Amino acid sequence: MTAIIAFLVLVITLIIGVPIPLTFFAASLTIIILGGYNYVALLSYGFNSSSSIILIAIPLFILAGSVMEKSGISESLVNFVDLFVGRVKGGLNAVMVLSCAAFSAISGSGFATLSCVGSIMLPKMYKNGYPKGVSSALISSASLLGVLFPPSLTKLMFAFVSGQSVLAAFVATVIPGIILIILLSATSMWLVRKDPNIRVDKRMTRQEFAPELKKRTVNATPALLAPIIILGGIYGGFLTPTEAAAVSVVYSVPIGWWIYKGLNTKTMKECLISAGTTTGVVMIMLFSVMVLSQLFTRENVPQMILNAMTAVSDNPIIIVLMINLFLIAVGMFMDDISAILLTTPIILPIAIAIGIHPIHYAAIMSVNLSMGCVMPPTAPFLYLGSRIGGAPINEMLRPTMWLILFAWIPTLLLTTFIPEMSLIVPRVLGLI
Repeated sequence: MTAIIAFLVLVITLIIGVPIPLTFFAASLTIIILGGYNYVALLSYGFNSSSSIILIAIPLFILAGSVMEKSGISESLVNFVDLFVGRVKGGLNAVMVLSCAAFSAISGSGFATLSCVGSIMLPKMYKNGYPKGVSSALISSASLLGVLFPPSLTKLMFAFVSGQSVLAAFVATVIPGIILIILLSATSMWLVRKDPNIRVDKRMTRQEFAPELKKRTVNATPALLAPIIILGGIYGGFLTPTEAAAVSVVYSVPIGWWIYKGLNTKTMKECLISAGTTTGVVMIMLFSVMVLSQLFTRENVPQMILNAMTAVSDNPIIIVLMINLFLIAVGMFMDDISAILLTTPIILPIAIAIGIHPIHYAAIMSVNLSMGCVMPPTAPFLYLGSRIGGAPINEMLRPTMWLILFAWIPTLLLTTFIPEMSLIVPRVLGLI
């Protein structure tokens, strides 16, 4: 009963708009008071849990993403991708999806990808007659590729909380991410296939294409080298994730300052302030949720949820579907990091109990929570995409539902019911 009351407190405070770390503290305080727990021991546990060296990667990756957002790196990536697929009808949709994938492989952040790529691509798309509703809905979904492609902050947090390999968690969603890229591009191009307002740039001749390719490749090379250096260092065994985060900062600052010239003293100060603020919020949230998850574990919440699910059905497929629905619902109310911190200690034991590999669960969880971020009515990424794109939410709902139906749900089903999609890359790399 204590856990149920605490869960109701958590849900109610989320609904009325209380900041997420405070909702976790409120739920924890409810259990401490009703259950008579020693709060001093819990505070010590929360502090010790958030004192891991791997967490140093969080502010470093956040800083690197902020630097790359301000420096002009993303514009070079967009121009490079645009050369190949930007000159067919609906091609700018594919350009935006691929640009989000490329930028997310550098920044590791869905919010940074949305604000940066969206601010570059959306004005260009509107100028070429693309409908605001479709374009804003697409950037809202495509920016969540930052959750799926390494280096992903959400996967880093999952690995920390679950005790799994960071590298294995990073690569678990590479194949689902590629599938989602294809389906988002295809679905969005289908949505605008009959729109008479869309203007397409003139195709280049072979003589024009070669020098333009050379020019854009040279311009984009420093940006394209960033994920190769960072991810190559991690998977080659030369760098730990924390060291790779530091390398990403060391690499991005000089190329942003002297090559792309988007950085200066003012923008660098803004990056440091933004990274410091975001890191502070994440660390407070981490502390609060570690205390709450410990209390939920002591209250035997994972076993209670498993018993409730098996009371409905003991079929593992039905239980997996219920887990999916639960994760989507959580993703609708919380940002991805908060949702992972809260749900992993509760749901992961249930997934393991029905035979799901922890790394496979990492992939299932990532796709679910990402889709929840664009699921109406709450849809945090949808509202942010609306603000950046200047499109009314009602114009975004229909294309969003098409993207969910033909891109997100097929990706989720394939990820859930074909475990090898998530496990084959970690196995090839010898990570599991």
